[in-house]
Amino acid sequence: MTAPSLVLVSEANADFLLDEFGRYQRDYDLRTATSADEAEQVAREVLAGGGQVALFVTESVLPDSGVPEAFARWRSVVPTARRIVAAHHDRFLLDAPALRLGLAKGKYDAYLLMPRGVRDEEFHGVVCELLSDWGSTVAEPEVESVRIVSPDGDPLTLALRDFFDRMGLPNRVHHPDSPSGQEVLARWNGPATYPLVEALERPPVAPRSVREAAVAVYGRPDEVDVETVVDVCVVGAGPAGLAAAVYAASEGLSTVVVEVEAVGGQAGTSSMIRNYLGFPRGISGMRLAQRARNQAIRFGTRFFTGWEVTAIEPHPAGHCVRTDGGDLRARSVVLASGVAYRKLGVPAVEELVGRGVFYGSALTAAREMEGADVVVVGGGNSAGQAAIHLARFARSVTIMVRRDSLEATMSAYLLGEIAHNPRIAVAPCCEIADGGGDGHLEWLDVRDTRDGSVTRRAVSGLFLLLGADPQSDWLPQEVARDARGFVLTGRDVPRDSWVDGLPPESLATTLPGVFAAGDLRAGSMKRVAAASGEGASVVPLVHQWLATLPAPAGAREDRGLIVGV
Repeated sequence: MTAPSLVLVSEANADFLLDEFGRYQRDYDLRTATSADEAEQVAREVLAGGGQVALFVTESVLPDSGVPEAFARWRSVVPTARRIVAAHHDRFLLDAPALRLGLAKGKYDAYLLMPRGVRDEEFHGVVCELLSDWGSTVAEPEVESVRIVSPDGDPLTLALRDFFDRMGLPNRVHHPDSPSGQEVLARWNGPATYPLVEALERPPVAPRSVREAAVAVYGRPDEVDVETVVDVCVVGAGPAGLAAAVYAASEGLSTVVVEVEAVGGQAGTSSMIRNYLGFPRGISGMRLAQRARNQAIRFGTRFFTGWEVTAIEPHPAGHCVRTDGGDLRARSVVLASGVAYRKLGVPAVEELVGRGVFYGSALTAAREMEGADVVVVGGGNSAGQAAIHLARFARSVTIMVRRDSLEATMSAYLLGEIAHNPRIAVAPCCEIADGGGDGHLEWLDVRDTRDGSVTRRAVSGLFLLLGADPQSDWLPQEVARDARGFVLTGRDVPRDSWVDGLPPESLATTLPGVFAAGDLRAGSMKRVAAASGEGASVVPLVHQWLATLPAPAGAREDRGLIVGV
């Protein structure tokens, strides 16, 4: 396999950059250019030879072009490459005011000071971050943690890939007739059935759902010692649940997290979150979630992925959390199960889910859209992030919204990136009326909400990010909810549930010992940072609650649960 290329562009310092990037020589093909024209020619030569360009690095002044214009040209040739401006120290402050504007608009990924000495790890830390992001979203994995054997890209195979991508497990699909496919089949006992999954050197399984694959890799709740009563069970592993797990476990509380899908929740599907505090170049939802998960595991949290919580019932120890894979006993419960995207409700389109139609950003499917025309429906930040990511692969991306613009629902930084991306267009006052295709999405009928006219357009991909409904139907009646199903906490709970004229604590529900954090909670901000903050803030309330309880009779209280995957 040809090594991906790094293109280093400078009229006067190309040799210096080549020497500085010598540490990447083993894994990357280093190319130099002295102008924007030459860099474009180099990129085209790499592509013509079957290679990939992973990164452009340019000095802040070029002899034949402005830097933003150069990046626009290079992006038209290689839209998936990451982009760095490395200014010489003589020009860093001089060029900064103009170039930082382009950074804010997403024209490039970083504006850095060119290294002035050896071991400039601040500089190379940024380079490695961007190469890691490129490798996880564009390149095929060099090392496979998961092999999937399947003869075609059926919906389950695609869903499995998306799940493993969100869990941070490098994976690849192999045809049954390929050498790798034959290796997996040789270790499979029984008639061939697809897809087959071989993960983390464990025996192959033939899952009928993503949940079965998750259980095969990560275990199930009934593996918890039946004599164990944990201090806190967190339901949901989005940002709120992960923060609750980190802070609870770090403070010595035995903690278990149950997640029905992939760790990270909806945030885990975001290709790049650029406004999360402390990550100036952004971070993908998957990486943020996996870092938080690893942090929680380090403190002793145990995760169970792939099982849906079906009920919370009273128990002498506090609460019995029932799942369809086993029961957990916990002295307190944090509800952080978040929200799910609303359904479009067009039957012909719903029949094509997994075959060109996707709910959420479906990061794995984005790579399948190379050269295609796709539509994103939704006006929130998740839709904007999905459109920007898809534009790296698709020929065109159209964001459709019922409103007359995106300004009221999307952050300004995303609006700026969208406005400056030539592959992205916005179609206001539109809705999907119908769609179809021969086994795969091929066309959509789009209705203009102003005059009712319908236009048919050819598309290969539809990504639906339609707003959110709470995942609360399984909760007992004792947990009060608003008319839309969001969980009420604190002063928002009905006054007849207040005790001695006082409302519950800010994140406490109407069921004692049960708390809510994140998007599931009525009145929450629906932002990653806000959800993380609520997850952290709920832990002191859990401590207060546990202090009122006697030690559970007849049960072994386990405060040293140092088990994880």
